[in-house]
Amino acid sequence: MNLRLLTLLGLLAVLPSTQAQNLLLPTDNRTLFDQPDAFFQFVDRDFEGAKTTPWEGGQFGFVRDPRRLGKSIAYARFHEGLDIKPLRRDAQGNPQDEVRAIADGLVAYVTAASNLSNYGRYIVVRHDWGQGSFYSLYAHLREAHVTAGQKVKAGTPLGTLGYTGSGIDQRRAHVHVELNLFLSSRFDEWHAAGFATPNHHGVFNGMNLIGLDLQSLYLAQRKNPDITPAGAVRATESGYRVAVPGDATMEIVKNYPWLMDGGRPSDQPVSWEVTFSRWGLPLAVKASNTAVSQPVVTWVKDAGIPHYLHTRGCVTGGGSTGKLTTEGLRFVKLVCGWF
Repeated sequence: MNLRLLTLLGLLAVLPSTQAQNLLLPTDNRTLFDQPDAFFQFVDRDFEGAKTTPWEGGQFGFVRDPRRLGKSIAYARFHEGLDIKPLRRDAQGNPQDEVRAIADGLVAYVTAASNLSNYGRYIVVRHDWGQGSFYSLYAHLREAHVTAGQKVKAGTPLGTLGYTGSGIDQRRAHVHVELNLFLSSRFDEWHAAGFATPNHHGVFNGMNLIGLDLQSLYLAQRKNPDITPAGAVRATESGYRVAVPGDATMEIVKNYPWLMDGGRPSDQPVSWEVTFSRWGLPLAVKASNTAVSQPVVTWVKDAGIPHYLHTRGCVTGGGSTGKLTTEGLRFVKLVCGWF
């Protein structure tokens, strides 16, 4: 049993008791639990002259873009969801699998077209379990069977598995599924300040949703159905911490009060210290007396490789010190509402 799963299994006392939510898998493919190579869709890999199709690249985590570092290999590209293989195809090779809601919820967003993002045609469903709204996302669909504003039950058909979105062909057809926290209701403002391209998806742009480790959550809930998504977030291993000026709006704490360590102060603090996972999932927030004029890294986990490779490019440096990159600073501003 891996360390992440053990941590999840021991976390039940950390958070207040709320509605337990045992998540369903989104398709009839159930092999995650006993034959993962039959569950995850492969990726095409060309590394050091060898072309391979490893199923491991369909998992959650830093599983793509291998880099040689001396005698070891680091995977620099983070994959935020689970890529699930189809079980059924028609005579032309097109997938036929139905994609279903992983839990009760409300359809928050359905893309207007399949060519507006790397996700292709995707659907976002909001779930309210008493610990703030979580959002499941289902991408690369051939077609959608629901509309925004529609209530769904766990197992309700949402659409048909496909291969829409850039970089995916028929042979690699799959559904990409995530479970996310919502970052900012001011996303359009943040996006307009940093990007010349239009935002076609409003606040449900994938950049405004940050995924928890859904793969480990599925495995942990099989052992103990009482483990909640919020518990899974708080059990996630820390990657780095950032001090942010106290005038940051910290909408993330308003949306998810259980992220706050020590209670939210009545007055504006000097600063906020935010703990992130390696991929940027906010794990904890606390008030701090450290004065900063802009977000700065106060701690980073030494993983034995350049920080840039294990923080999605948000932190640069190595060893026990690090600094936010331009992209990292922009990301922290979004998470903390400092813009």
